[in-house]
Amino acid sequence: MDSRETTTEDNNASYARIEPYDQPAGGWGALLSVARNLKRQETFKKGSISLLNINQPTGFDCPGCAWPEKKDTHTFNFCENGAKAVAFEATSKRVTPEFFATHTVSWLKEQSDFFLEDAGRITDPMRYDAATDKYVPISWDDAFQLIAKHLQALDHPNEAAFYTSGRTSNEAAFLYQLFVRNFGTNNFPDCSNMCHEATSVGLKDAIGLGKGTVTLDDFDQADAIFSFGHNPGTNHPRMLATLREVSKRGGTIIAINPLKERGLERFQDPQAPLEMMTNGSTPISRYYFQPKVGGDYAIMFGMLKHLDEWDQINLSKGKPSVFDRDFIALNTVGFEDMLTEIRNTSWSEIHPHTGLTPEHLEALSKLYLESQRAIFCWGMGITQHRHGTVNVHMLANLMLARGHIGRPGAGLAPIRGHSNVQGDRTMGINERPGAKMLDSIDRVFGIQSPREDGLGVVETIKAMAEGQVKVFIGLGGNFAVATPDSDYTQQALRACKLTVHITTKMNRSHLVCGEDALMLPCLGRTEIDTQKHGPQAISVEDSMSNVHLSAGRNEPISSDLLSEPDIVARIAEATLPDSQIKWRWYVESYDRIRDAISEVFDEFHDFNQRVYQPGGFHLEHPANQHVWNTPKGKAQFLITPISEVYADKEHQFADTYSKAKVYTLMTTRSHDQYNTTLYGLDDRYRGVFGQRRVLFMNEQDIQEAGFQADQWVDIESIYSDGLKRIVRSFKIVPYNIPRGSMAAYYPETNPLVALSSHDKYAKIPASKSIPVILHPGQAPEHFNLAAPVDPEHANG
Repeated sequence: MDSRETTTEDNNASYARIEPYDQPAGGWGALLSVARNLKRQETFKKGSISLLNINQPTGFDCPGCAWPEKKDTHTFNFCENGAKAVAFEATSKRVTPEFFATHTVSWLKEQSDFFLEDAGRITDPMRYDAATDKYVPISWDDAFQLIAKHLQALDHPNEAAFYTSGRTSNEAAFLYQLFVRNFGTNNFPDCSNMCHEATSVGLKDAIGLGKGTVTLDDFDQADAIFSFGHNPGTNHPRMLATLREVSKRGGTIIAINPLKERGLERFQDPQAPLEMMTNGSTPISRYYFQPKVGGDYAIMFGMLKHLDEWDQINLSKGKPSVFDRDFIALNTVGFEDMLTEIRNTSWSEIHPHTGLTPEHLEALSKLYLESQRAIFCWGMGITQHRHGTVNVHMLANLMLARGHIGRPGAGLAPIRGHSNVQGDRTMGINERPGAKMLDSIDRVFGIQSPREDGLGVVETIKAMAEGQVKVFIGLGGNFAVATPDSDYTQQALRACKLTVHITTKMNRSHLVCGEDALMLPCLGRTEIDTQKHGPQAISVEDSMSNVHLSAGRNEPISSDLLSEPDIVARIAEATLPDSQIKWRWYVESYDRIRDAISEVFDEFHDFNQRVYQPGGFHLEHPANQHVWNTPKGKAQFLITPISEVYADKEHQFADTYSKAKVYTLMTTRSHDQYNTTLYGLDDRYRGVFGQRRVLFMNEQDIQEAGFQADQWVDIESIYSDGLKRIVRSFKIVPYNIPRGSMAAYYPETNPLVALSSHDKYAKIPASKSIPVILHPGQAPEHFNLAAPVDPEHANG
């Protein structure tokens, strides 16, 4: 095999330990964590005041998750991890030109991801100087001219790629896509390509639009919430307050998740005085099913098969159908074809893939049968597989079969991660744009948008590595670390003529430099954005299609920061001097950007009038009115044979190639983490403290393999491309996870994910189904948490 090795290394914290955590999610542990983080960021007073403005009608939207706000907003409307995000943005720590004058990029590469985040806010635009291996100051005008020079020198606009993070506002995203299309390409790799792209593709196939169909009001009316493959306690903790209300009124919450997660078990609401004073808690999931990693498709297939068998029994006895036959006949196509596939598939083909006993699968199916108003929630556990899109098809099949779309208290609820990741897509950040949107953009702005599909994340990485993309511009994010196949990705970035990162904080991507590299600091979500017409508010769209304003309340940490819309406009102005679009004019008042948005998108009519109303407005999902924007004008039942889904060539290759036991590894976040941002080294709910290099493993698997708890192992992924991918020195932690399944944190394990291992429709990296083998390892010689280490620094 060729060699592509990576070493990741822990933090040598004296308090590193594994200690089971027996408290509920939230509660005093969350409050203490908030206080510690405010203190660590030296922003106790400022940060505390900032928290009073988070998710408030006249304040700023949380820079963390996209969970919606309730109409009856509390004084304290934030969660522990949202508070961490605010503390680290409102920090008193600064990364100044003097900091970069002291530290070479090579030295910074050797520091931990946590060190980079904890260093503070970047105060000035910086350019990488290869001669000294340091970032040096550059004026804003010179930075924009450098970008323009590189973009104008390209042989074709498709030689540039424009990445977007989900934190970007509607206004910045709209200007960004307008500039890029005016420039002449649809190369929009986006963080959606790595998380919910399978949702966007799968729901569009099934119901005509790649968004969820529910609102928070539906959670008040649902009698059952089915939670597939997501961990609200860490990834979107404000959801726990909603689930607590469902539980307390007697609603049934059913968790389907490989790992036992504390946030899906019980929750202590910090805003419930009685629970806090008595150290009580509210049970969340009444039922908890643990499939093997990747088993969700077989589970949903089995649920449909049970429903069909019960339906046939009912019909034979003259009883009502278990399916909503009237809804199906009026609104859908493909139902009978789906049933044919289900009936032609035996139980012996289904059960081995689920990880559940036949009795548990039947019990789960019965819970769905008995639900009159059901909501399906899901996250990366559904999407980040080689069969992620067909997983989403199956979720839609189950809901359509029972008529749970367009019914109060029922529907589909993908739980999006980053604040405004959904809004960016709505604003046109899409490498595969629709003709209607492009026609509208061209009509309003008098340009000719390119019509060929552009590059997503996977294609962009490959194109950079092969020299076909020479300029990479990132509007936020941490591309070098968030992506799969980390060493290959970083080599690809270094092959670029120019890399540009628009950011608030330093991260590892800024240390993976092209021949030229820029680090451009922007305003944060918490800060006042003053333009020519005064303080401005941006807008965001949450996970349930509510659009509302966000206005920072803190003074900017540096007088040399620009807003994201301003940076985009100035890049456009420098790059396209002959453009008829008045880029800087739009930035003088963001109302002008919103007026332009309302001209392009019908659903944003009267944008300014509606968004200034308290709480903003809701974008209606056509499917809730039983309008299906699919090619056939109907919702579509779509099913893939189970044999095709589980004929995974990579796992088959691994089983054939390896003489060792092959496991399926899923990547996951720790509790002190948001996406690739590390706020600390603890994972409180899973009992991990002061370290990240851990491997969660079933205790019987540990014994069978001849390993033991706390033993160090190396993890190697096995793919048919013949490349050796290995990460070293991970400590085994026994955990409640099905046999044959394992979990470890990303980004430390992202080097194991082959770029070629992705969903074939959405091309989302299969980070939740990595075929791996284990080797006995050693404790790391030194502790650093540099994850992933750059190839030239890797210890093999």
